[in-house]
Amino acid sequence: MVDLIDTIVYAGRLKDKSALMSSSSGGAFTALSDAFLKSGDAVVAAVYNYENHTVEFQMILDEKQRERAKGSKYMQSKPGDIYQEAYHWLMDNPKKELLFVGMGCQSDGFRKFSEIKGIRDRVYIVDIICHGSPSPKLWREYAESIQKKDGRITYLTFKDKRNGWKSPTAYVKVNGSERPLKDYVRVFYNQCALRPSCYECPYATTERKTDMTIGDFWHIEETIPDFYDPNGNSLFLIHTDRGEELFEKVRDNLDYRLSNTTQCWQANLEAPTKKSERREEFWNDYQRKGIDFVMKKYGTVPMKTKVKNKLLKILRGGYELSNLDYVDYSERRAA
Repeated sequence: MVDLIDTIVYAGRLKDKSALMSSSSGGAFTALSDAFLKSGDAVVAAVYNYENHTVEFQMILDEKQRERAKGSKYMQSKPGDIYQEAYHWLMDNPKKELLFVGMGCQSDGFRKFSEIKGIRDRVYIVDIICHGSPSPKLWREYAESIQKKDGRITYLTFKDKRNGWKSPTAYVKVNGSERPLKDYVRVFYNQCALRPSCYECPYATTERKTDMTIGDFWHIEETIPDFYDPNGNSLFLIHTDRGEELFEKVRDNLDYRLSNTTQCWQANLEAPTKKSERREEFWNDYQRKGIDFVMKKYGTVPMKTKVKNKLLKILRGGYELSNLDYVDYSERRAA
């Protein structure tokens, strides 16, 4: 039996600075997955497939596999048969437990599955704050276009922190050289390319039925300035008594601070991403003219936005949307 509780909020990050720098935010996924892998338990999470440029859920049983699951992925992931795989693994390992990490819809689906199968007391279920997911075909064609022009993609990151957590760099490696992904990231954040269901997402709230929600603790430098770290800060929302147990498993490896839902506010904890008025135009252009055309048309930063970003840099003490060129700061906080 898993009981819902009033949501408990923590800000946190890994004490291990090297692991923190290799994480997208504050290392929440690394901390959680470490707790399971080091005790011989299993983790289910999404992994990027460089052969077909899709994101697929996999059973993860060691740290080497886990490293492939780290990092933000700005495309839809495929659960495939992972619910059944997780169930059969638990049946084959009756003394083991399992951590499931996915988007709100995927994790809540697994929650319902685990209740039906009678394994809810053996799984810990975590979801990730989500801006929405574009069609997987959009990314696949984009990646294939890069490979056709420049060569095989061997590495992908959407949130490299070389310039700090608040100014992440998105790029792929092709033939040993970095190729930026600014156009794709702009399309992702201009709200044209998401799936229709994402604009009506029921999980855009602080109240959920998973055990825990994790994500970036955006604007922590304003709400908890004495706890802010420029190298990354994670948000932990605990929804169940099982989520409390889960946080106990990892707290010794974290610097953390009790917070609240007011301090951690961000757009996608209040409402789904709003659909762009240009969405229909975007998809019509894509169907008629292809991926390269829409990336050029919709992945270009308007001069108005460039000016706004420069002003925000001044107003926010040096923070600039230079690497990903998000539409505006409120959208950045929704990521």
